[in-house]
Amino acid sequence: MVDHELTGAFAPVVTPFHADLTPDAPRFLAHCKWLLSHGVGLAPFGTNSEANSLSVGERMALLDHLVGHGLDVRRMLPGTGCCSLPETVALTRHAVAHGCAGVLMLPPFFYKGITDDGLYDYYARVIEQVGDARLRLYLYHIPALSGVPITLPVIERLIRDFSQTVVGIKDSSGDWNNLSAMLDAFPGFGIFPASESLVSKASARGAKGCISATVNVNPQGIGRLCREWSSEAGEGLQAQADAVRSIVQSFPMIPALKAVLASHRDDPAWTQVRPPLRALTSEQHERLHAQLAACGFALPG
Repeated sequence: MVDHELTGAFAPVVTPFHADLTPDAPRFLAHCKWLLSHGVGLAPFGTNSEANSLSVGERMALLDHLVGHGLDVRRMLPGTGCCSLPETVALTRHAVAHGCAGVLMLPPFFYKGITDDGLYDYYARVIEQVGDARLRLYLYHIPALSGVPITLPVIERLIRDFSQTVVGIKDSSGDWNNLSAMLDAFPGFGIFPASESLVSKASARGAKGCISATVNVNPQGIGRLCREWSSEAGEGLQAQADAVRSIVQSFPMIPALKAVLASHRDDPAWTQVRPPLRALTSEQHERLHAQLAACGFALPG
């Protein structure tokens, strides 16, 4: 297994859209710059990026836009997993060619009830077809949405056979027992829980940080938590991050994140989502804003 390089908080970057539903590259770039300025990394084209509502060409163009404007590829972990093997290979090659630190790869999620052998074959084929020693692959376990769990035996086989390439996983199961089993089974593997609420508990067991939706709006607090969870300030940082998380996740997550950005930046364009998602209602938006204000939250910077 190669030494794990990535640590800390990463944002599955929300994707802004114009009124005609095309991606808004300037706003996307500005948001990514703002996140990096607060010391967190970028995981564009994740679940909360509406990645599966974007075409392969749109994802490539947005990544080109970030790289073309000089953003640090060493802190980029773009999502490249698709149902289609050729599309996954194309997106992964594109990210590797740009020098991204790694890619975050969903399993092929349309066919359910697939075997461990079938899932292993998928990842093995991607790695072989990309054919680039620079590839660092982070598996993306999100069974509630994908319907395709990445089991411990599959992870074990991939680490064994591709030890220089398969270097980590994002665990979005929300199941502490599963995360705990991963931490026990794969010491040194780059394991990232999907919620900052697990940072202190998981980091004490060897987790490397978190890849969390709410990093989009609370990068400073979550980034500091990932760095200082074991310090005297750690308990307070965890409580503060948990308070913001609990409010935001009580609403539909993607529209809520965009509503927070719209309110705090006085920029209503941020509320735009791509169907089938719907923006928060005015009542929901006001309630979200009031609850965050009541807990003392303000968007940094």
